[in-house]
Amino acid sequence: MRTRLLVAGVGNIFLADDAFGPEVIRALDRRPLPPEVRVRDFGIRGLDLAYALLDGYDTAVLVDAAVRGHEPGTLSLIEPDLPGRATAGAPPEAHGMDPAKVLALAAHLGDEPLPRVLVLACEPELRAPADEDIAPGISATVREAVGRAVAALHAMVPVLLADPAATPPLSRPDESPALSPPGCRAP
Repeated sequence: MRTRLLVAGVGNIFLADDAFGPEVIRALDRRPLPPEVRVRDFGIRGLDLAYALLDGYDTAVLVDAAVRGHEPGTLSLIEPDLPGRATAGAPPEAHGMDPAKVLALAAHLGDEPLPRVLVLACEPELRAPADEDIAPGISATVREAVGRAVAALHAMVPVLLADPAATPPLSRPDESPALSPPGCRAP
């Protein structure tokens, strides 16, 4: 049986570096992953992502910006603890995406266990000020990290297709060499 893999960009393109996930998905148009990998930009559509996670994937890699306390542009690979089916999940907000709430909702909606979820996260440099609704454009630092994320996905995907339980490496010494602890949230 073939391994099913989802690569999902998440983030708001109108909130500065939160657009990292969608930018990586756009960059994959120029350097596509193998055809057996489903690549999709979910943006802020948390409900769509929750249902996609129930579609029989072995592994899902979410690509997102996440504040982790590293230098801006640092990539980290995170494997969050997945919620159980009994965890109540409120519907995600219409104009935002909290990955933890999306995972809880998917666990609540599904009859089967969720796929393994990994998060390829980038430390943001720019975040939209709290008093502004729109701050389009990502920082030069995060834009440079988009290319490194594409390279990291090209290194990770063959490993995950061969063994969905494997721990795929990231490609640079300043990136997390092993899975980072769970519990970080997107900005």
